[in-house]
Amino acid sequence: MQHAMDISIVAVLVLLLALPLAAQEAEPDIVKTDSGDLAIHFIGHGSLMLEHGGLVIHVDPWSKLADYTALPDADLILVTHAHRDHTDPAAVAAIRKPETVVICNRAAAEQIKGAEVMANGDTRTFSGVTINAVPAYNLLHRSSSGELYHPKGRDNGYVLTIAGTRVYIAGDTENIPEMSELKSIDVAFLPMNLPYTMTPEMVAEAARRIRPRILYPYHFGGTDTAELVRLLADEKGIDVRIRKME
Repeated sequence: MQHAMDISIVAVLVLLLALPLAAQEAEPDIVKTDSGDLAIHFIGHGSLMLEHGGLVIHVDPWSKLADYTALPDADLILVTHAHRDHTDPAAVAAIRKPETVVICNRAAAEQIKGAEVMANGDTRTFSGVTINAVPAYNLLHRSSSGELYHPKGRDNGYVLTIAGTRVYIAGDTENIPEMSELKSIDVAFLPMNLPYTMTPEMVAEAARRIRPRILYPYHFGGTDTAELVRLLADEKGIDVRIRKME
C-alpha cells in the first residue's frame, strides 16, 4: 500500500511539473493606477498578459510558453514584429474572440488575418487605453548576412496608457535615440539578450534616459540579470524587478 501511495505522489508531482504555465503561473505583479489595479502576468520571454478593469491584453503570445486555450481570452492583442517567437497565429487564434482587436506591424499582419496595422508614430484608443506604436530596431547587431536583426521602421514597440499609468513594451530593440522622447513612463519592459537586442549595459543606459518607476528586463535568455541590477543600484527611483522572462 505504501509503495502504491509513493508511486501516486510521484505521478502527481510529474503532472504538476508538466502542466503549462497557464495552470501553475506565479501571482501577477500589481501596479496601482488612477482607476483600480493593473495586473501584470509574466508568461515568459516576450509574452505578457495585462488585466485592468475586466480588460485583458495579451502581448506577443507564443504557444511554446503556455497553453493559451487555458488563459483568458483577449480583448486586445499586441504583436510587436513578425519573428516566430513574437508572431504565433495559433496562439492568437486560441485567445481571440470575434470582437478581439489584434494590432501588429505590417509584416506580422501578413500572418494574422484581420489584424490592424499600426506603424511607428501611430496612435489608437481602445476601451479607454491609448496605444502608441513606437520604433524598435537595431543600431549595431547584425545577422551573419550583414543585415540588422531588426531594421529601422519595420517593427513596433508600444506605449500603453491605462488609467493614467504608462507602460512601455519595447519589443526587440537596442537603446535607440527615440527612447529619449518617452516621457512619464511608469513601467518599462526592455529586452536584454545578445545578439538580437541589448546588453545589460545598454539596458541600463536606456533606463537612465527613460527613467521608469519600475523596470523589467525581459526576453533575456541566459543573460546575467544580476549585472543589470548592479549597474542600476545607485539609480534612485528605478525599481528593477527580475521575473521569469527568459
